[in-house]
Amino acid sequence: VHRIRNYLVEASKTANGEFRTHIQRDQPGFCNRHVTVSGEGDSFFEYLLKEWIRTDHQDVQAIELYNKSLTTFDRLRMIRTSAKGSVYLTDSQHGSPGQSMSHLACFAGGMFALGAETKDESDKWFKRGKDLTQTCRKSYAQTETGLGPESFVFTDSIDAVAVSGNAKFYYLRPETVESYFYMWRFTHDPIYRKYAWDVVQALEKHCRVNSGYSGLRNVNDSNPELDDVQQSYFIAETLKYLYLIFCDDSVLPLDRWVFNTEAHPFPIIPRSTA
Repeated sequence: VHRIRNYLVEASKTANGEFRTHIQRDQPGFCNRHVTVSGEGDSFFEYLLKEWIRTDHQDVQAIELYNKSLTTFDRLRMIRTSAKGSVYLTDSQHGSPGQSMSHLACFAGGMFALGAETKDESDKWFKRGKDLTQTCRKSYAQTETGLGPESFVFTDSIDAVAVSGNAKFYYLRPETVESYFYMWRFTHDPIYRKYAWDVVQALEKHCRVNSGYSGLRNVNDSNPELDDVQQSYFIAETLKYLYLIFCDDSVLPLDRWVFNTEAHPFPIIPRSTA
């Protein structure tokens, strides 16, 4: 792990300190100028923070690189505020931010909250985590099904809405409820249990079939066509986080366990035994 991480650190030195998505094989460097907290990039940033937590704050390089990445997100203007006031997290292509957010990036609300030094709005990154979670909730609340699209855009006239056909799919993804889980654990604001229960009801109404649950081809259709696929992560992540939101905090407490990107819990290794 450290060998790979050190290779990426060397590569970032030729990329303005950025961790991009495609890596050169023969020497440290990147093949593109794409920085994302969505597909191809999400788990890297998440694991920097979570490895620091898993090692009981002993992996100093991990947290240094995580904090460096947060600075990069700011420099590249990847955290944006829409014309209607929604905070969203977009990609950077060739140094320029986009105007959309993917469902995959909705986990970042929970990640930013988890990494915040204080768990209240006085911390910039906790506040951003809360705001991103609210934007992802908005992407759900505005659809006919109450379930979130694969990606959504922000313009002067629309806010957190899927436009293209493929963007309107719902693949039973966990990222939004994952952020609900962290926000619930840190705030105990009952609104996050309400949001989670809204998802449960929408799943039962639109996705439940005789043999399990299916994704949807258009979240903006009140009678949506099913895609006839139950994703493996639906059980491992989506249902697990929904369950944990309604459990007592003593079930997998966050001061003793850390979840990997597939929501499998790993014990935090105390300093005395690491």
